[in-house]
Formats: sequence, structure tokens, C-alpha cells
Amino acid sequence: MSDYIAPVKEISFVLNELAGLSQVCELPRFEDSSEDVVDAVLEEAGKFASGVLAPLNSVGDNEGAKCVDNAVQETAGFAEAYQQFVEGGWVALPCNPEFGGMGLPESVGMATMEMWNAANISFGLCPMLGQGAIGAIESHASDALKAIYLEKMVSGEWTGTMNLTEPQAGSDLAVVRSKAIPEGDHYLISGTKIFITWGDHQMTDNVVHLVLARTPDAPEGVKGISLFVVPKFLVNDDGSLGERNDAYAVSVEHKLGIHASPTCVMSFGDNGGAVGYLVGEENKGLAYMFTMMNHARLNVGAQGVAMSDRAYQHAVAYANDRVQGKAAGDKEKGTIIRHPDIRRMLMVMRSMTEASRAVCYVASSSFDMAHHGTDEEQRRLANARGELLTPIAKGWSTEISQEITSLGVQIHGGMGFVEETGAAQYLRDARITTIYEGTTGIQANDLIGRKLIRDQGQEFNRLIDEIRATQAEVAALGDEMATIASSLAQGADSLQQVANWVIEHHMDNPQLPGAVAVNFMMAAGTVIGGWLLAKGAVIATAKLAEDESFYSAKIITARFYAEQIMPRADAHVKMAESGSAMTMALADDQF
Repeated sequence: MSDYIAPVKEISFVLNELAGLSQVCELPRFEDSSEDVVDAVLEEAGKFASGVLAPLNSVGDNEGAKCVDNAVQETAGFAEAYQQFVEGGWVALPCNPEFGGMGLPESVGMATMEMWNAANISFGLCPMLGQGAIGAIESHASDALKAIYLEKMVSGEWTGTMNLTEPQAGSDLAVVRSKAIPEGDHYLISGTKIFITWGDHQMTDNVVHLVLARTPDAPEGVKGISLFVVPKFLVNDDGSLGERNDAYAVSVEHKLGIHASPTCVMSFGDNGGAVGYLVGEENKGLAYMFTMMNHARLNVGAQGVAMSDRAYQHAVAYANDRVQGKAAGDKEKGTIIRHPDIRRMLMVMRSMTEASRAVCYVASSSFDMAHHGTDEEQRRLANARGELLTPIAKGWSTEISQEITSLGVQIHGGMGFVEETGAAQYLRDARITTIYEGTTGIQANDLIGRKLIRDQGQEFNRLIDEIRATQAEVAALGDEMATIASSLAQGADSLQQVANWVIEHHMDNPQLPGAVAVNFMMAAGTVIGGWLLAKGAVIATAKLAEDESFYSAKIITARFYAEQIMPRADAHVKMAESGSAMTMALADDQF
């Protein structure tokens, strides 16, 4: 199996040149950050990912996590790796200095998150959920709860989880049944939660669960859900750990992939009630939890990028090593990277990975500016951009990772279908990314309903104007960039067309938005990805003399994407504009 090499230079390019890291680092919150500081962080993160996490990836896939006597035992080697992770301060990287964090931009945190997940996605899920829990507690909990939990969680000494889903309540949280009965200064929580990532393990002294439940007089539906902190071990007044709480992992799921990440069935209150502490106000739990969910959605988008990049690296290594046949125009047998169809697949993998990375990082950087900008209008516009891009970053990046990881198997030929070569693991691990933290359909409906229709395309049109501005820049560079310029012009027109069509026709019938949403999202992701690669190509043209190999590859990759990937957007637009009639035409019993 090939080793993982963190693409530090590529990540740095995207952060600095496309995601506007220099502007973010000028904000007062990030005044101690700089391009040099960030590059040093990325280098060290890359070393840790490659040297410590990557070697455990196949071990975790083969051994998995196990649940014995209501306790999860993580894969051998993970606890030692996690201790090194904590000692390196990696959990604290993007966290608030008030609670012991390093205070670096969230977009830098996403960059390191990509590396953790590319090296070992099962491991990477643990700190990803922890950082989301930190954000929810910091944003919504009382000062007393913050004082008890945040410093330990920011340091990584304690991990965090998100407990939403129940056996009868998948994405429909309106039917959550877990109960919270008030008792003095706390509540007694009872109920069963499923699909709880890293719901238990032995790597830390405590696990802090964020749990959705209903109080006795709560109204029905999502308006009656409250959020509670439920620790594995109760915390004494002096900060030491007290007795074991009534919250246990009763089993772990046997899954297609991410075997080393324990996906737990959690039982609360089997022995009288798990002690939980209310976060914020009663009946506002779903809104509070969305702080964590939105953070997780962006990072799952980065997981899609991570799986794509790992599969691409693996395929390139194999293509450079495997001797098979004589390529057209060659005089002797050579490695398969000489064959045009292998190169076509590698270029698809490379270009779509780079495009999705740019989409995710730009979305994350938008929130850095939205949360910490000094100008109110700047914050408003940045937040609107981040919110628009979030479902695309999550939905599109993970959908294309299915294609990219599948191409990785294809490049290996029959050996790709054999587990020992490792290519199949990336395909299996990537499959969950389109499902958890909101399926592709949920992301697409969010994009078309809340982000397009609700503001009548205002932010979407602003983005299209920026695409057209970049198209003019590209066109001015001459014939070499003509295919990029023409693809951007066509892409902007197609997106404008389908957005206007949706806004005009979404009231025609209630099923229309849902029927066309995924194609709308895939068109948007394709064009926005091409736009960001085009921006990168413009920058690369100006910097070509600094590093001819790196920057010429940026230009070639952008041109390939313009010629071979951007035409997909027109197809998605045509499918969207066909409406919902044939999607809904069959009777239920005809399926």
C-alpha cells in the first residue's frame, strides 16, 4: 500500500490564494497568525498525519472497534496516537484562547482536519465531533458549564459526541422520544440513541455527550427539543471525576467502512436516569445543535476531499509502478501511467479533488470572516456566502468522492477489487460521507429552499457576478486560457438560467423543489469548483516563474476541468429543468 503524503503546498495555495487567508489573518482575533505560522502548522500536521495516523489506517480497517460489557475498546495503537495528538495541541488549534485554544482560523483547522481524515478517517472522526461539541457548548451553554467542560475538551483530555438519531427518528428529529425529567439542578435523561460516532472509548478519562431530549411539558415536534450535556463520568466541584453516569454504549454497528470508528448504540437511563445539564433554554435544543451540525457538515465535506486525495495518491503510486502493455506511441512496455485512459481517470480524480478542496476552504474561510470580521456589512456578506456554500461543500464534495474513490479502484484493475491493495478501503470509507450529517438530498433541499428561494437568489446572483468577473480576467489572458474562459461563461449562464427557473416555478407544485434539488446542487458545485480552479490558474500564470512545475500543473488541471468536467453542469441544468413530472409519475406499487 502507498503511503500518505499530505499535500501541504497545495493546501497552502488554496488557503492563501483562494480562501483569502491573508485577509483573515489581518482580523484582530487572528493577529498572531501569519502565512509563515500557518505554513509551519501545516508542515507539522502533515508529518503527524503521515507518520503517526496513516500507518494505523489499514490496522483499524482490519481490526475495527469492539464493544464488550457496555464499553468500547478502540483499535490497538489508537490510544497512543491520540495521546500524541493531544500533546501536539491539535484539538486546540482553532479553539478560543479563553479556554486554552490556540485561536487559529477555522479554515486552518479544516486544513488539518483534511489531513487527519486522509491519513485515517476513523481516527479523524473523533476530534471532528469533539470540536463541534466545543463550539455548541461555547456558543450556548451557561458560564458554569463552560467552566466545567471547555478547558478539558479544548485540550483534548475529554472528547465530545453528538446524540441526535434514535431508532424511530433518523433525519426526522421531530419524533425524538428521549426524555429529560428535571431533578434539582439537573435532569435525568432516558432513551436510546443510535449511530453515535465515538460514543465510547478508553482513550480519555471522560466523554461528553450532547443529547437531544424532551422535557415533560415540551410541545410536539422540533419546537419541543432541548439539549443536554451528559458526561460519561460526573464531574465533582473541584474538577475531579466522580461516579460513572448512567450512559453506556451497548453495541457498535458492523459497517461497510470506517471500521475503527466506533458507531455506538447509546443507552441513557437504564439504571435510574443519566444525569444531564440543560444547555441554554428548554425547547431550543435543535437550534443549538445546529451550531455543531453546521460545523460537522463542513468538515464532512473536507472528509470527501480527504478520501478523494488519498485515493488519488494511491492510484498515482500504483500507475507509476504497475507495468502492463505498451502504450500507443511508446516503443517498449511501460507503467500504466503512460496509457491515455489511465491518465484520463487520474486527471478526473486530480481536478475534481482540487476543485472540491477549494469549495470547502472558501466556505470555511467565509465563516472566519463572518464570526470575527470588524465591519458589520463584511460579516453579513461573509456569512451569506458561507451559508450558501455549506450544503455544496458537504453535498457535492462527498458525492464526487464516490466517483473519485471508485476510479481509484478502477485504475488498479482487478487488484483494486482485492482488499490487500488498499484501494477498496477508500471507496468503502468514503461511502458514509454522503449520508451522515445530512444526506445529499437534505443538503440539496437546504440549498434550493433556504439558500436560493428564501432570499430570491440574492446571494446566488452575487456569486454568479463574481464568476463572470473571473471569466473576464481569464479571457484577457489569451488563447491558452480560452477553454477556461468559455466554460466559465457557459457555466455562469447555466446557473443563472436554472436559478431563475427554480425561483419562477417552485410554487408550481410542492414536489418540484425536492425533485430538482440534487441536480441543481450538482450543477452549482461543478461550476463553482471550476470557477475556483480558474482563479487559481490566473494566479498560477502570474507566478509561473517562481515554480514552473507546480504552477503549470495548476493551469493544466484547470484547463482539463474546463474541458472535461464543466460540461456536466449543463446536463444537470437540463435534468433540473425537466421538473418533477416523470420523477413522481409511477404509482407507489409500480416500483
